[in-house]
Amino acid sequence: MQEFTDRLDVPTMACIPTQDHGPRKVESIIAAILIFVQISSPLPIVAWDSMSISPAKAVLYSPDTKVPRTGELALRKAIPANTNMKAIQDSLEEISYLLRIPQRKPYGTMEGNVKKSLKIAMDEKESILATLPPDLKEKGSTLYASLIDGKGGLQALLQCVKDKDPDKVSVGLASSLDTVAELELLQAPGLSFLLPEQYLKYPRLVGRGIIEFTIEKGDGSSFSPEAGGESRKTATIQVVIDGYSTPLTSGNFAKLVIDGAYDGAKLNLINQAILSDNKSIGYSLPLEIMPSGQFEPLYRTTLNVQDGELPVLPLSVYGAVAMAHSETSDEYSSPYQFFFYLYDKRSAGLGGLSFDEGQFSVFGYTTAGREILSQIKTGDIIQSAKLVEGRDRLILPEES
Repeated sequence: MQEFTDRLDVPTMACIPTQDHGPRKVESIIAAILIFVQISSPLPIVAWDSMSISPAKAVLYSPDTKVPRTGELALRKAIPANTNMKAIQDSLEEISYLLRIPQRKPYGTMEGNVKKSLKIAMDEKESILATLPPDLKEKGSTLYASLIDGKGGLQALLQCVKDKDPDKVSVGLASSLDTVAELELLQAPGLSFLLPEQYLKYPRLVGRGIIEFTIEKGDGSSFSPEAGGESRKTATIQVVIDGYSTPLTSGNFAKLVIDGAYDGAKLNLINQAILSDNKSIGYSLPLEIMPSGQFEPLYRTTLNVQDGELPVLPLSVYGAVAMAHSETSDEYSSPYQFFFYLYDKRSAGLGGLSFDEGQFSVFGYTTAGREILSQIKTGDIIQSAKLVEGRDRLILPEES
């Protein structure tokens, strides 16, 4: 099994730093302590510069590093939408971090965030609706009205914050953010950048797609029953793939699914990854990673998280879906082998980041059936994989 793991080059526990990284660990811990002291004390820390720790590393080593912790959040942040909508989203996303604060929650700050979002939405209504394609304006206008005054809209969220009920705030916030994401997706019908000409020969997904996997136990056993139900011989996992950030990787994967490449494929559980064990003909694609704050992906280039480089689609999320590396070069992804990443904070760095962050082409997240991932064992089988949404956004080479 070790030989199998080395050949496929997927994240393993072996990526955890060993003894030769001791000084870096000490430096990381000191950085985190200094950050805490700096926040809790108004006194300047004169020795900060002497530690030679960059601001990027200080943020990275902080336990509060603002990297998306769920697939839904990562996917929302990846939508290339109207700048006003992004400002609304950023203001609301901040509330989710504020809700994590134990005991005395900063409801005053939360109220300010909701009011800011409301002001932008109402002041920039014309600008927001103007970016909608003509055939989607009616649907967009309905969503906009729901965002302002709907049952799960901003006005309702503002009242939840004023009531200082964290559970109601959490539910209301989720509803408002769902509406924001729906509206943003209407504003982003295609890619916001041009692909390099040499990559136009590959399949590409110019938007979102949804893949539905049906998994069966290889040993004839059953999956745990759903609430109030019976045990199941098969289970369903749903994955959203993101062509906005990884058009080539998502496009190749969608085509393989359509071609039935994963039907009957066995799965292998290797430490923190569930790897597909199939042999199929796909495209040898370059590593494709969209850095946070950039407008187009990098190709054949990994990110250096130690210097503060973070991807739009992070690996450090339970149920992240990524391509394994090519057997010949880490600058390329495998033509067909992918894995589900079983992120575990206990095996991550101080910033909560996987030690493999920024090294793989992450192209989607498990959005339904996440509880099934922990039940998958080596030998289980993908009974079928289907592209249930997004075929109209898949461009094949002969269609170019």
